Amino acid sequence: MSETAKVALVTGGARRIGAAIVRRLHAAGYRVAVHAHASGPALEALSAELDAARPGSVLTLQADLRDASAVAGLVHDTLAAFGRLDALVNNASNFFPTPLEAATAAQWDELMAVNARAPFLLAQAAAPALRAGHGAIVNLVDAALAHPLPAHAAYTAAKGALAALTAALAVDLAPEVRVNAVAPGAILWPEVGKDAAAQAAAMARTPLARVGTPEEVAEAVRWLIEDAHYITGHTLPLDGGRLLG
Repeated sequence: MSETAKVALVTGGARRIGAAIVRRLHAAGYRVAVHAHASGPALEALSAELDAARPGSVLTLQADLRDASAVAGLVHDTLAAFGRLDALVNNASNFFPTPLEAATAAQWDELMAVNARAPFLLAQAAAPALRAGHGAIVNLVDAALAHPLPAHAAYTAAKGALAALTAALAVDLAPEVRVNAVAPGAILWPEVGKDAAAQAAAMARTPLARVGTPEEVAEAVRWLIEDAHYITGHTLPLDGGRLLG
C-alpha cells in the first residue's frame, strides 16, 4: 500500500451508512481509519474485507465518544499509523427519544457528547494535519432539523449544534480546510421503532417517493471531500426532496 495515499478517519464506520462511507472512500484510493464503539465484530469484518483488497490500507479504532478524554486519541492513532490525515468524517451518532416531560440532564449530555462535542474535539485534534494537507471535514447531520421529530428535542438540538459547528469551523479553518455537512433524510429505517404506517407517512412527504441508499450518502461525502473545491460551510440535504414538503 502506497504511503502517499490519502487518509480518511471515519467515526461510526463499522455499520450502515458509516460502512458505506468507508467502502466508498476506500474504493477512491484512501487509506481508512475506521472507528466504532460497540460494533466490534462488524468493524473486524469490514477491516478484513478492505484489507483483502488492499493490504495495509485499514486501521481499526474503538472508543466511546461520550468520553472526552478518548476522542483526540483517534486522531493521534491515525497519524501514528499512516503519517497523515486528509479527511475527517464525523458520522458517529447517538439517537433516542427524549420526551420533554421525562428527559434527563444525563440524556441531554449524552446526545450532545456524541453528536456535537466529539466532532468538535476531533476537528480540534485533526486541524494541524488537515491544514498541512489542505484537507476536508464532512459532518453528518439530519434532514429532520427542518422538520423536528416529536419527542426528540435533545437529539435535534445536538444535530443543530453540529450544523452550526460546520459553518463555524469552515470560518476557523479556512482557507486550508473545507468543512461541510450532509443532511440525510430517510435512508435506512431505524432498526427499532419505525412501524409500517410511519414509514408510509414519511414516503408520502418525500417527492422522490423512496428511501435513499447508504451508497448515495457515501457518494455525497466523497464528492464534498474530493470534488467540491469551492464549497465550504454548507449543509447538503440528501432527502429525496423532503425539505420541499
